[in-house]
Order: sequence, then structure tokens, then C-alpha cells
Amino acid sequence: MAKILLVEDDPELAKLVKNWLSLEHHNVESVDDGEEALTRLKISTYDLVVLDWNLPKLSGVEVLRQFRAIGANTPVLMLTGKSAISEKEEGFDAGADDYLTKPFHGKELTARVRALMRRPPNLTGDVLRVGALVLERDNFNVTNNGESVKLLPKEFALLEFLMRYPNKVFSAEALLERVWISESDATVDAVTTTIKRLRKKLEADEGSSPICTVHGVGYKLVSE
Repeated sequence: MAKILLVEDDPELAKLVKNWLSLEHHNVESVDDGEEALTRLKISTYDLVVLDWNLPKLSGVEVLRQFRAIGANTPVLMLTGKSAISEKEEGFDAGADDYLTKPFHGKELTARVRALMRRPPNLTGDVLRVGALVLERDNFNVTNNGESVKLLPKEFALLEFLMRYPNKVFSAEALLERVWISESDATVDAVTTTIKRLRKKLEADEGSSPICTVHGVGYKLVSE
């Protein structure tokens, strides 16, 4: 589950890509020109950018150059009809992490996205491990110190997200945006309530939990 910015000016292709990524349970924002893309990238945080090369107002490669120039290291997958080696080199030199030439199949796109999202060291395939916690996506299973933990779907989704970013602090608003995705009626109270339930279920015998509150900032999952 990731927050992805899709930058594509072909409305039909943008719709297809958004659908493919949504099937993987990603939260996808879509824009159709380079200037708007750069503005979004400067004011918001994304886990991945899917960026077309040929865009109105500002080309994808120029968006990428300016994005990297401000020190951003978010993974970027470029979509383009350009297939010459020299053009691919230009994209990689500008800071692209991967390159997908049109036309492409949705399965190839989602495989490339999964590969880029596997970069955090705590992720191995569909199994996440942080400290004593192990989460298996395929069978909806969580263990803590070898003991099975029964979670509701939203608790599972929240834990999965936090395990992808151990020791990183997220505000309740950020968690609402990343985990609750399209649930427009969800509130910050829903986040805090789910955090409390999840923390309780993960408590050790001495009452400690790997989920910590950073007062005035948000929540994080602490890796041992």
C-alpha cells in the first residue's frame, strides 16, 4: 500500500494505470501536466511517482531534474514511448529509478512498482518483519514474539503501513490519507481509535507496545 503520484496527460492511459494500481490497494493521485506535478511534489509526500516523459507545460524529464535538485529521493518510474538507449540514459541521468516503454501491460507496470516498493530493508516479498513482529499479506497473518495476533482488516492495513516505515513518525492526518484512502467519511478519530486497539493487541506481558506516540507529532512503529 503506497501513496503514488501518477503524471500522465493521456486520459485513457491515466485511467488504466490508476485502475491497475488501485487493484494493488495503492492510493493514487493523478495530474496531467508537468507544472502541476512539480507543484504537488514540492508540497506533498509520495512513496512513488509514475511519470510520463511527454507532458504539457513541463516535460517529465525536466520535472524529474527539478525534483531531484531539491534533494528528493522518492522512487520514480518513467513512462515513455522513447526507446533509444541514449534517451533512456537521459532519463536515468535525470534521476529515474526505472523505465517502462509504451505500450506496456498492466502486470508489468505493477511488477515494476512492487520492485521499487521492495527497497526498504524490512520488506521481503509479501512478508514484513520488524523486530518480533511478522506480517504475512497473503494469508492475513500476524505474529508477535511467535504468538498469533488477530486483527481486523483496518488494523491489519495500518500495521502493514507502519511496518513498511519503521521508526518513521506519521501524524494522524497522514495515516488517514495513506491507510483509509478513499473512505471520505473517515476521520482522525478513526485513526486514533484504531491505533489504540492495535497497540493493545500488540502489547507484551509487561504492557509495552511497539507502537509509540510521539506527543504533538504522531505515531511510529519502533524496531528493536
